[in-house]
Amino acid sequence: MQLITHFRTIVISDVHLGTKGSKAREVTQFLKQYKAEKLILNGDIIDGWQLKKYGSWKKKHTAFFRQVLKMMDEYDTKVIYLRGNHDDFLDQILPFRIGKLFSIRRDYILKGKTGKRFYVTHGDVFDSVTTNLKWLAYLGDVGYTFLLWLNKLYNQWRSWRGLPYYSLSQTIKQKVKAAVSYISDFEEKLAELALANQCDGVICGHIHQPAIRQIGGVMYLNSGDWVESLSALVEDHDGTWSLVYFQSPNEKAADSDDAPDELSPEESLHDEQEDDYLQSLLQLSTVAK
Repeated sequence: MQLITHFRTIVISDVHLGTKGSKAREVTQFLKQYKAEKLILNGDIIDGWQLKKYGSWKKKHTAFFRQVLKMMDEYDTKVIYLRGNHDDFLDQILPFRIGKLFSIRRDYILKGKTGKRFYVTHGDVFDSVTTNLKWLAYLGDVGYTFLLWLNKLYNQWRSWRGLPYYSLSQTIKQKVKAAVSYISDFEEKLAELALANQCDGVICGHIHQPAIRQIGGVMYLNSGDWVESLSALVEDHDGTWSLVYFQSPNEKAADSDDAPDELSPEESLHDEQEDDYLQSLLQLSTVAK
């Protein structure tokens, strides 16, 4: 029997459901290992950009939301979904609430166990590429998707040679972004935003770089992503924050989009109303301009 760890807060971002690069099975398995009073889905959970073009929705993507709903049902987990730049189609319905446990917002202020206040935002608000030059952001998205594909082929070759995994796409992305100052002042500006909102810290995602550090007296926390880092932020019941990385008990690959999704009887018999909510979100993601 698997032991389930109980956290006060779990923060997950940048899952990019609807894309081939999304580690949907891994993040779903990750959530099955934990209980939480509060689950914050901090943007880019659904990738509306790619769903409108060449992305596709798989059963494993639906399984992620089924697990979130299961946490709400079994543990009374409060779920806060914050929009990101890839799921900006949610702007059409903000703010949105279903009952007492589920809401969709632009940002959120979280009060930690120790009394500290954290400003929670996806982080794209200070990204001049995504806010002012969206056409360039879409072009960058295509390039990043290509890097993920190239990374997969490269690591298949490394595996055949008996070499360990190497994130080629992460390395290239860091060098390119450094060259164009893509995230040069990202952390500093978010720290300033936290202070402007009378908060002690800021919790974000967006740049796919998990981190916990102090910036000018402000606690900066980034939850990473579920494309490469496979990381989440967690707050325990003493108010201590840490980064947790997914570790599969079975390392055999489960990346094939054609692999069958095995759902438990409970998951298969979920209420049709819950599926209707998800279908409504997916419809928004494909028609949003």
